[in-house]
Amino acid sequence: MMKNNAKTFLIVLFLLATNQSLQAQYGAQKRADYYFGQFSYVKAIQEYEKMVAGGFNEAYGHQQLAECYLLIRDYKKAIPHFEAVIHNSSLPTDYYFKYAMALYSNGEQKEAEKWLKKYKKYNKNDSRLKRFLKDGNLASVVFNSRERYEVELADFNSTESDFGVFKRGEHIYFASSRKEDVEGSAYGWNNEPWLDLFVLREGDSLSVPEKLPGDVNSKFHESSLIFSTDYKNDTIIYFTRNNYYNNKEGYGAQKEINLKIFSAIQKDGEWTVNRNIRINSDYYSNGHPTVTSDRLRMYYTSDRPGGYGGTDIYYSEIHERGGIGTPINAGPVINTEGNEMFPFVNQEGKLFFSSDGHVGFGQLDVFSTVTDDEGKIVDVINLGRPMNSSSDDFAFYADPNGISGYVSSNREGGIGSDDIYEFKFTPSLDIEGFVTDGVNNKPLDSVQIRLFDQQTNTLAGETVTDKNGYYRMPINRNANYMIEAVRRTHPHKNTFFNTHSTPHETKIIRQDIVLEPILDLKLLANLNKIYFDFNKSDIRPDAALELDKVVKLMTKTYPDMVIRLEAHTDPIGSHAYNDRLSESRAKSTYEYLVANGVPQERILSYKGYGKRKLINHCTSKKDCSPEELELNRRTEFPIVQIKKGILASK
Repeated sequence: MMKNNAKTFLIVLFLLATNQSLQAQYGAQKRADYYFGQFSYVKAIQEYEKMVAGGFNEAYGHQQLAECYLLIRDYKKAIPHFEAVIHNSSLPTDYYFKYAMALYSNGEQKEAEKWLKKYKKYNKNDSRLKRFLKDGNLASVVFNSRERYEVELADFNSTESDFGVFKRGEHIYFASSRKEDVEGSAYGWNNEPWLDLFVLREGDSLSVPEKLPGDVNSKFHESSLIFSTDYKNDTIIYFTRNNYYNNKEGYGAQKEINLKIFSAIQKDGEWTVNRNIRINSDYYSNGHPTVTSDRLRMYYTSDRPGGYGGTDIYYSEIHERGGIGTPINAGPVINTEGNEMFPFVNQEGKLFFSSDGHVGFGQLDVFSTVTDDEGKIVDVINLGRPMNSSSDDFAFYADPNGISGYVSSNREGGIGSDDIYEFKFTPSLDIEGFVTDGVNNKPLDSVQIRLFDQQTNTLAGETVTDKNGYYRMPINRNANYMIEAVRRTHPHKNTFFNTHSTPHETKIIRQDIVLEPILDLKLLANLNKIYFDFNKSDIRPDAALELDKVVKLMTKTYPDMVIRLEAHTDPIGSHAYNDRLSESRAKSTYEYLVANGVPQERILSYKGYGKRKLINHCTSKKDCSPEELELNRRTEFPIVQIKKGILASK
């Protein structure tokens, strides 16, 4: 009794450990996909590698690792992961191009050309690739293989300039020159009022933009507000203002109006300017500040001497007591001979900015940086259309979820000179699920999963479940699908679903599938023919191997299975001889199964039928070949019950 209890305890421990391991691998995938969506590719790599090492959804892990390594320009490490999945029929065709780029970057030009030709078969009209290839911007090619953003005009724009959103809580802060709310003379550049900072409650149709309370707004420009904290952890704001302070116009040495970064603190519900940041100058501009979430670094725009172009992205370390350190140029990977401006750092520490010097669609475009495993910036990504246009696109802001945010643009279709647009990032959508046996609820490996697009009646993807019964495939939004699941031991099943109402932020939808086993013990146990020596009923070693499969099926896989046992002979010899021989073989088979663990009550009967139930036309050696005679020498295991209370046959 104690032995049985110990055995049960060990089995429970094993099952718990297996379940915990599976949950851990699933958690790794969720974390990896989150980091991938946040452009934090190095962190994503660590989690995807856990999946591959643990044998969890390996094909997807390899696929994502290949893309991550390519994005951080580690081509050698990308190639083995591409090779692991590149021949999968369900792989999106844009991976042919990505694989080719990895090969080309690794000096394997001939192999790269082979995969580029294969890609071209499916994507003959992809004009973007020529442009990106010409300029060598590999990261942008990888990222922009499909459009990922939806952009629409925000409903709080005015007929003048509105730009530069920052969100805190339920409030939106932005700069505007709306005539009905801004006092003072027009700005000569565009004949609009000077910019002030406004606040609005997001999602509230009754809320109207109001000026930021306090003395932050002046008779000149204020914009690019961000929230942070000081060394006492009190909330402060940084913002941009042209060099006007304490009611004095502070023109630069060349009689130009330069930009400066100021900070303000809140007193009695109003914001009071308290500091002109030390890095400011009357000889050049500093503006558009953004602070990392850990408050250790400030990025900003500056045209100070010694840069690479017109305006560059700089950063300064923030000292413990709040001081802003020496300006450091962000370097030539980011900065060009053109203009880089409006930096923004997201929740994961990824830097975004606008530039007219990198390969783009027009004037200023929004870019993201790509870092290697040491955090070094190695490339930039153009965020593609429709985030970017042929006009100026700037002041990118992303919510902490990485799915939504705001961007500013003077593109056609707006209502002011600059307008604020809301965007939604469209993460790639996958379907995943587990395929289980309808009788024992255990996972089924090697199930062929075929995905059909019902609108086009075409095969949209194909994969096979892994050892955990898990599958995953990319799918499209706003589509109707049918999944066909097939396994040799389980009749095929069709499952229907659609993605029309799938929430925008959803990255994975779940579709588990239950397959009922076929009522054929030979197929379920993967039995080969059971042989007996001529005129004997002893269980041969090769027959024992096959009968062990039956034991395993009836004790492990389907422990409620009940069968009958039948033995049959060929038609050679008399009825009496064949009846006796088949009965003896049936008994030997029965005794072997029982001796090896199958309960007696689970075999209702064993019987020899001699030559009375032939399965073909054979009557003697004269009218049958040896192969046809052989077909009649067989052992059958009709299934009476496969699950308690459910009869399978009479």
